Amino acid sequence: MTPSGLHYFPVPLPFLLVLAGLLVVVVISVGVRVLRVTSASMGIGAGPLFAILLAALLGSYINIPIAYLPARQVSTAAEVSFFGMQYVIPVLREWPSTVIAINLGGAVIPILLSLYLVVRNRIYVLALIGTAIVAVVCHAVARPVPGLGIAEPVFVPPVVTAIVALLLSRRYAGPIAYVSGSLGTLIGADLLNLGRIQGLGAPIASIGGAGTFDGIFVTGLLAVLYAGLGTAYTADTRRRRWR
Repeated sequence: MTPSGLHYFPVPLPFLLVLAGLLVVVVISVGVRVLRVTSASMGIGAGPLFAILLAALLGSYINIPIAYLPARQVSTAAEVSFFGMQYVIPVLREWPSTVIAINLGGAVIPILLSLYLVVRNRIYVLALIGTAIVAVVCHAVARPVPGLGIAEPVFVPPVVTAIVALLLSRRYAGPIAYVSGSLGTLIGADLLNLGRIQGLGAPIASIGGAGTFDGIFVTGLLAVLYAGLGTAYTADTRRRRWR
């Protein structure tokens, strides 16, 4: 296996630029000053938080192989359409096996950040409940796509996460949104469907890559906005108590 065939961005360049644009819009709309307060409510500085989100976007190019499955059929399509989204897969004419990989930006970074947020904010139970709910929903809507692997509608993780995070806690809505959205998507859409990958003809099945990365990244942006809401809610509650 060559590195050129293993590493690739999980979405086409236009949509990759859209995701980058969303990151810039969130930072500008929230503002540098508010972003500092927002990031503080998540337990991580504004600079590192922005750097991590940017690293996740750029890191989506890197897939780390962890296992190999024999494939009965190999697709050579360059892009696969699912729910109106175009997902990129490498063009390979012959591939003797399906590579199971873990995506750096869509899985490794979100997992590490999620673990930090859970411990830092001590939201063990809330994170567990939120992750379980998102995982169940994502597993229900995820579908095997020939030539791609497992995919789900891009809007499902952010929408479900938005509802779950606010219902569980307004104060910790930001970290809960990131943890439950990231881990719930990875568990429900990818990990619980690994048994359905063999025979799809996907040269590479990337956990947190094509099919789920976009939803996970948008969920991260949602978490930043929700952290701001949680901070505003906490400040408002304190003002009411002092009155």
